[in-house]
Amino acid sequence: MADFPIKNIVYEKIKDVTSITDVDLTKALTKAGHELSDDKFNKILLDLEIMGLIKVSWLTKDTRRVEVSIQEQEEDEYEEQNKEMMEKDYEASFPGVEES
Repeated sequence: MADFPIKNIVYEKIKDVTSITDVDLTKALTKAGHELSDDKFNKILLDLEIMGLIKVSWLTKDTRRVEVSIQEQEEDEYEEQNKEMMEKDYEASFPGVEES
């Protein structure tokens, strides 16, 4: 796990700005003294995306947008389903009342 700290550095750079292009991210890392090969850089982005921390999408043929993944959405979807189920259970607890 020798590359774990560099993953943290890359993630922190992305988190600082919430959204950045891969080109600008590479420049920022180089400026901070962290030069990475393209393969290494791409592997780190892929690993962070698999971990659910970032989202990478193509802007143009040669440029990608890298942004922090908002994890609350997954929790919100679960909470929303839970809330709907509780409301249905509550409504069903009143016998003789038809649904509209």
